[in-house]
Amino acid sequence: MASQDWAEKDFYAILGVSKDASDADIKKAYRKMARKYHPDTNSGTAESERKFKDITEANSVLSDPEDRQQYDAIRAMGGGARFSAGGTGGHGGAGGNDGFEDVFSNLFGGGGGSRRGGGQVPPEFADLFGGGGGFGGFGQQAPRKGADRTASTTISFGGSMKGTTIGLREANGEVIDVRIPAGIKDGQSVRVRGKGAPGGAGAGDLIVKVSVKPHAVFIREDNNIRIHVPVTFAEAVLGGQIEVPTLTGESVKMKVPAGSANGRTLRLKGRGVKTSKATGDLLVTLDVVVPQNLSKEAKAAVQAFAEATKDENPREALASRATL
Repeated sequence: MASQDWAEKDFYAILGVSKDASDADIKKAYRKMARKYHPDTNSGTAESERKFKDITEANSVLSDPEDRQQYDAIRAMGGGARFSAGGTGGHGGAGGNDGFEDVFSNLFGGGGGSRRGGGQVPPEFADLFGGGGGFGGFGQQAPRKGADRTASTTISFGGSMKGTTIGLREANGEVIDVRIPAGIKDGQSVRVRGKGAPGGAGAGDLIVKVSVKPHAVFIREDNNIRIHVPVTFAEAVLGGQIEVPTLTGESVKMKVPAGSANGRTLRLKGRGVKTSKATGDLLVTLDVVVPQNLSKEAKAAVQAFAEATKDENPREALASRATL
């Protein structure tokens, strides 16, 4: 379901791609920018968090064929379709990883309401927003389904992985249970049938946009999960076994090949996001840690290593490649 603020956002510009960009181009651009602006790599600054949220929303829309088609249609109409039902939308709260989350009051302000301008959905927008269309006999307009309403909520990263349920409370005290499916992405929406505004052909739907809080360790990349794991200089050079945390809370053992460079990524199959349609992998990026304080013995060992490898020059071909 199209969000009411899509018309004001240029998702193509946010990702730095053209309007005819392929799915592969969009995926590549998102991965590049997600690594650049992820809060974990930018000291959690407000600017990086805003940009990370924008590019995640842009990717969520443009990577979904149906959402992208609706977005392009809205943009082509110059934003004329920005209307919504009900009062001002509020926010549900972030819940735990599973179970019923906190109920939030006055989510929908005055509840109910009608579409802006007090009328029905214009016929030219009927197909896009599911508002019905056509006219009855004797010049009478056929009964239409009630307007959809929108709301938003924020859930934990764990809740997005395992699935959860939130409760949204209206001004009249009614609580609407919203089931969030496992594997939902940041910026995606959940539709609750029949919880919109009433209409002659039945009530509309409630569209709940879901924001997912970033995790301190895990980074989502489509259905894959990336984690940066520190390794010692000795582990990188000689190889060895390390323990890697996973989404289930358990740690698994992984072999680090001898001679692994800083930034090398290893893959654990089937340890990523699990949805009803696909299962991703866990991408383990090795971060070689350089010790800051060495004992006399350790320093002597490093000096001996440097002496033994003094004929090796990793920058030997750098100058020739740097020629303009």
